[in-house]
Amino acid sequence: MALDIFVEGSSVVWEDLGGGIQRKVLGYDKAIMMTLVRFKKGSVGKLHKHVHMQVTLIQSGSFEVMIGSERKVLHTGDSFLIPSGVEHGVVALDDGILVDVFTPMREDFVRP
Repeated sequence: MALDIFVEGSSVVWEDLGGGIQRKVLGYDKAIMMTLVRFKKGSVGKLHKHVHMQVTLIQSGSFEVMIGSERKVLHTGDSFLIPSGVEHGVVALDDGILVDVFTPMREDFVRP
């Protein structure tokens, strides 16, 4: 896996995930990965879990965030932490963008 030291976000194409959600992988190595995820208002990041630790910054918009049994509405500039193996998801209350950071990197987000 080649390490890209600099990534120009404007050169990375949005991947359409369906349901009003798109993703860009901005940088990674085996230990860490950063992505942008763009949501249309009303889009649902369905409940799921993974072994990766995740921290997310709300770059823009408002989201209802579910982590385990807790729910909270968060806005631009807020963040949240998802421990490994904990079920989580979001609902976009506005058009918005999340900045997700994972450790280790999400191999399932990278095409061979």
